[in-house]
Amino acid sequence: MIRFNKVGKHYRINQYIRADKVRVIQEDGKQLGILPIFNAVQEARKREVDLIEVAPNTDPPVCRLMDFKKFIYQEAKKQKDSKKGQKGGSLKEVRLTPFIAENDLEFRLKRVKEFLTEGNKVRLAVRFTGRQLAHREFANKVMEKALNQVASVSKIDFEPKWQGRDYFAVLTPLTDKRIKK
Repeated sequence: MIRFNKVGKHYRINQYIRADKVRVIQEDGKQLGILPIFNAVQEARKREVDLIEVAPNTDPPVCRLMDFKKFIYQEAKKQKDSKKGQKGGSLKEVRLTPFIAENDLEFRLKRVKEFLTEGNKVRLAVRFTGRQLAHREFANKVMEKALNQVASVSKIDFEPKWQGRDYFAVLTPLTDKRIKK
C-alpha cells in the first residue's frame, strides 16, 4: 500500500516496501543498521510503530521506524515552514490597449510597479481587438513607453513578442540592491 501525504508525495510503509534489505533509522534518529525487510518489519511491530520508506532511490533504501501519522504531520509542518519565507513569486498580468489614454497607462504602470516591488513577475500585454490588428505598429510604441517607465524596478525576462492578438513581454523584479529609487 502506498500512502500519500497532503502535498502529494507518496511513501511505502511496512510490508509494502519492495526492497530486500533496508537501512533502518530509529525514532531518535540513530541508525539501527542494514536489515532484511522481514526483520525490519518485525522490529517495527515489536516497537508498535510503522516502517516508513523515506529515501527509496538510495542503495539500500532508507526507512524510519516511526508512527506514520506523526511522520506525515512533521512533513506537512516542514512544507509549511519552507513556504513561510517565500512571498509573491506568482505571475500577474496587466493588459494595455494599443490606443490607451495617457492617464490609463500611468495608472496601470503604477500597478505594475506595485506587483514588481511585491516580488511578482508581470506579464505586460497589449491586447488588440477587431480592426486594431491592422495597426500593429502601435503595439511597439505602447510597449516601449511602458517598459521605459518601469525600467527602474524591473528587467525584461522575455522580450516583447506576438502571440495571437497579444503583444506581450514578461518582466521580473530587480533584487533590492539593484532597485533605483
